[in-house]
Amino acid sequence: MAAPLVHGLPPIVGEGAHTLIVGNMLSVMSVASAQYYGNPRNAFWRIAGELFGFEADDPYDDRAAALVDNGIAVWDALKSCRRAGSLDSAVEPDSMVPNDFGELFDAQPGITRVFFNGTAAEKNFIRFVGLAPDIRYRRLPSTSPAHTMRYEDKLTMWRDALIAR
Repeated sequence: MAAPLVHGLPPIVGEGAHTLIVGNMLSVMSVASAQYYGNPRNAFWRIAGELFGFEADDPYDDRAAALVDNGIAVWDALKSCRRAGSLDSAVEPDSMVPNDFGELFDAQPGITRVFFNGTAAEKNFIRFVGLAPDIRYRRLPSTSPAHTMRYEDKLTMWRDALIAR
């Protein structure tokens, strides 16, 4: 039996975006809540809250607005895929459909930095989109609870990347 088809969300983005954070694909909890990084054990919102001045448990729309207000956009490398569970390693490679980053970059020409939330996001973005010479790219440690690294170390690496301009 084939794994279930998982569909992503539209990007979190607003006018004036200068930084794009690329994940790979929503987790089961994120799909169920229709929110990026919907697993409360995922460190993304806790890190973003510390960097941009909001609480990780604020309403989702408020957290998303805080990112937009700080020029941060969020989107996943994949628009859809087949996957059982939430692990990136469970994605069926031949089922991957990428998001249209060309359209996003055309609409948001101010994006000059792309940060990958983990290895799978970087790998699939490069595979489907490629790298543009006028954009800086950097892989950061995954905020997923499956990526075992001390929270403080993740926070330091994310802070160094996002706050430095």
